[in-house]
Amino acid sequence: MEKIANFRERVSVTHVAMPRKDIWRALGAEFVATFLLMTVGVGVGMYFKDEEKPSLVATAITWGFLVATLAQAFGHVSGCHMNPAVTLALLVTRKIELVKSGLYIVTQCISAIVAVAFLKAILPSGMKGGWGVIGVHDYLSPLQGFFLEFIMTFVLLLLIFSTSDENRTDLQGSSPLAVGICITVLIVFGADWTGAGLNPARAFGPAVVEGKWDSQWIYWVGPIGGALVAAVLYENIFRSLRPDELEAAQIAKQLRAREDEEKESTIPPPV
Repeated sequence: MEKIANFRERVSVTHVAMPRKDIWRALGAEFVATFLLMTVGVGVGMYFKDEEKPSLVATAITWGFLVATLAQAFGHVSGCHMNPAVTLALLVTRKIELVKSGLYIVTQCISAIVAVAFLKAILPSGMKGGWGVIGVHDYLSPLQGFFLEFIMTFVLLLLIFSTSDENRTDLQGSSPLAVGICITVLIVFGADWTGAGLNPARAFGPAVVEGKWDSQWIYWVGPIGGALVAAVLYENIFRSLRPDELEAAQIAKQLRAREDEEKESTIPPPV
């Protein structure tokens, strides 16, 4: 009976209930943020045949600071996930409801498709750059590509959970900026190998528009796996304690100290 009660507590009615009426405001923010992310992010990599290809550093900085900007602009409305891996990580740590998370993911994927299609419609024909389609380098096996996406997204989600930990008292500066810098570094590291997807919707949108599905599973399983492991690890090991948990830990420490003193007092003196 106790196990059943614990299960009901973990999967509460409020966690799976239908979201409130203001869900449309949050979904609208997710759609607009993901649309802008994909439009500008993919657009910065497009160029004419006779033009110089944009540098990796410039592309990485664009994506990183774009994420920071959008998170600052829409974070108070929807949390500005823009990423199914982030949404699922928040779901398993009970920071978002089940139905709401599903609506977020569908919105992010649809927005990514619309953004790439819109970009392709407004830019001239003959553009180079692949319209955001990414793939694993020929030198890598699919498994190696998976692990790279896993590790990169693991680092990203570990930072997101750390900088959004409401119980930390040492945080200074901007959390969105920290996330943007992290994404910039990860793209510089992994773009040549896997395209540094880090986001299933980011890979899904271009794949749908261009009809290119090579290694698509890597950009779902890798980022989602890395995100879930990082979320569970942080919440269960590295999370800062709440005030009530700190008080309970202090009381437990005092009780142990008192028990040790009582044990010492009952030990007979040596003969």
